[in-house]
Amino acid sequence: MHSRSTLRRTRTGFALLAVALLASACSATGASTSASSAAEASLAPLPRATPSNLAPYYEQKPSWRDCGVPGFQCATMKAPLDYAKPAEGDVRLAVARKKATGPGKRLGSLLVNPGGPGGSAVGYLQNFAGVGYPEKIRARYDMVAVDPRGVARSEPVECLDGREMDTYTQTDTTPDDERETGELVRAYKKFAEGCGADAPKLLRHVSTVETARDMDLLRAVLGDEKLKYVGASYGTLLGATYAGLFPDRVGRLVLDGAMDPSLPARQLNLEQTAGFETAFESFAKDCVRQTGCPLGGKGTPAGQVGKNLKTFFAELDARPIPTEDADGRELTESLATTGVIAAMYDEAAWRQLREALTSATKKKDGAGLLALSDSYYEREADGRYSNLMSANAAVNCLDLPAAFSSPDEVRAALPDFEKASPVFGEGLAWASLNCAYWPVHPSGEPHRIVADGASPIVVVGTVRDPATPYRWAEALAAQLSSGHLLTYDGDGHTAYNRGSACVDSAINAYLLRGTPPTDGKRCS
Repeated sequence: MHSRSTLRRTRTGFALLAVALLASACSATGASTSASSAAEASLAPLPRATPSNLAPYYEQKPSWRDCGVPGFQCATMKAPLDYAKPAEGDVRLAVARKKATGPGKRLGSLLVNPGGPGGSAVGYLQNFAGVGYPEKIRARYDMVAVDPRGVARSEPVECLDGREMDTYTQTDTTPDDERETGELVRAYKKFAEGCGADAPKLLRHVSTVETARDMDLLRAVLGDEKLKYVGASYGTLLGATYAGLFPDRVGRLVLDGAMDPSLPARQLNLEQTAGFETAFESFAKDCVRQTGCPLGGKGTPAGQVGKNLKTFFAELDARPIPTEDADGRELTESLATTGVIAAMYDEAAWRQLREALTSATKKKDGAGLLALSDSYYEREADGRYSNLMSANAAVNCLDLPAAFSSPDEVRAALPDFEKASPVFGEGLAWASLNCAYWPVHPSGEPHRIVADGASPIVVVGTVRDPATPYRWAEALAAQLSSGHLLTYDGDGHTAYNRGSACVDSAINAYLLRGTPPTDGKRCS
């Protein structure tokens, strides 16, 4: 099942913005809200002066300790659960850093976030950014991350246990009749009820706006006058939100794989669906150029490759295939779809996908696609899941009203989704239903972010990005008063540190010297 989420695979460092996986298909406003009406509202900045009742949070001093990971230190930061009522309790946030290694003058802290919502920023820092970012960046900056509220080490929201998540991820998201539709609705309701039972208070306070305010607390706690930040995928929404709330505190912000905050949910999910179709067509063209492509021979049109994959999905819907999984899971249509989608995030995974599809279609062995699906969901070999999907839904369903409120609304929208993606459209439309049953009312609406007075902000868009379509980067750069659009004419999700010397040199120059690339610069 799919859900809008920007997820990062922190073990390998490539971004994986969840799409509409089972756990989080809510995004923007309800069906009646249009993108044009949403565009009329802009995020208003907060007062420059810190309210007196928040002063203790801004003045706290972190107690750094060993993380158990060589070179990294960890601390805990307190933030008010409710910024409007700070006396009503705190939330404890996990922070990690790796101090600047030198040589050269220290440039302050560089906060990183891999997206999700629900991706562990601390895990991303320790596994990738803190060791894999360019050496000259790590030499000059303290590399820092905070797990957002409700995520990983920061009071995580946990909706289902491992066994329940196994059942949930196998639920059919292309229901053929009323019985299967009922099963899908019950799965969404059980997931939502589990979240509500686990964290009834926190669930009301995990919005993007609140997390952006936490980032400002961290900036102050670290002793930085301005925020310097690299955010990927959903992390771009966090960074842009920060800029909108605190434009005078913007230092050097890189928003890579940008999201468009002005879109209502249905439009956002529809455009993301089209983004995955664009990415699949690119994969399909590459696949048929390779020897032994399991979905077509040389010269097979991308559309036919997609039809062949849909036929395979239909076969799995009728009869799942074995995987030799220790817990007895078979490869279902939903898990196979997730596995294919996971590989769309990085063209380096296309070979793995071809091999997995070959094993599944020729040998009736679903292990390869199951492994891709498990990586997407962050499921470990022992059957435990990270809280990625729980946090993903918690943030998305709070940030914006659900795309659909009933199965009938989904059915009415199916033609549009299937036109956007003949391969993934049906499943992604049904995945956009789950916030309809959320136990907490949304607190946000779509809006534009202008951030008047902010220093130059670099917005990065990849032309064939599956999860954050290129148009979103264009839209965000145009909204921001100081936005500079940097375009990568390539495949995969996000662009920085993914092989383009042109992109990397432009961003490195900005982070080191404060010089943004020329607005409209293109790289390949």
